[in-house]
Amino acid sequence: MPGRLPKWVEVGALLLALVAGYVNAIGLLSFEHQSVSHVSGTATLLGADIFQSSWASVLHLSGVLLSFLAGATLAGILLDNASLKLGRHYDTALLIEGVLLIIAQVLLNEGLFYAHFIASAACGLQNALATRYSGAVVRTTHLTGIFTDLGIMLGAMVRGETLDTRKLQLFLVIIVGFVFGGTAGAIGFNFLPRIALILPAIVCLILAVSYYLFAKQNRAGS
Repeated sequence: MPGRLPKWVEVGALLLALVAGYVNAIGLLSFEHQSVSHVSGTATLLGADIFQSSWASVLHLSGVLLSFLAGATLAGILLDNASLKLGRHYDTALLIEGVLLIIAQVLLNEGLFYAHFIASAACGLQNALATRYSGAVVRTTHLTGIFTDLGIMLGAMVRGETLDTRKLQLFLVIIVGFVFGGTAGAIGFNFLPRIALILPAIVCLILAVSYYLFAKQNRAGS
């Protein structure tokens, strides 16, 4: 149940949502104005371009989708259990995500479209980091599922069911983080375009080191 989630989940969810909103803002403002943190819109554009026989765009969008899938696949290799638990390889995944964002920035500075693929892979990796725990599904790179679950919760409350305040708190943290991450991403792109993606990369690297030290300390104390 959400009430059994570790206390550090909200902090991690907030920071990851900030990163996702930030990176997605960079994608919308730079990578041909396309999202990189979720694939629904990309898949829709792919279908439209197939109809219009825009084959160059079809190949590009297919690459974005496959890159997101590759990032999620990498997370599946690193994380061998669906439950959220201290000690899993979240630090390794966050380290890789940070490196991918740095590579994406370098490619973006060179005007290479491969940057879109790398950024999408980083988001796919992060999205897969958010795991299921006793039926609670948490995703940090898009808000469709969060708003859907939030609506279900509110509807159930209207019917008289008890509101899961811990789950509500987690959802609100993710929403706020994603929105303000988008704000920060727009500011970063406008004022520091050549290092804009380095900033969320640094956050990922700090999170990786912090998680590693925190997990190490807890293992030593147990």
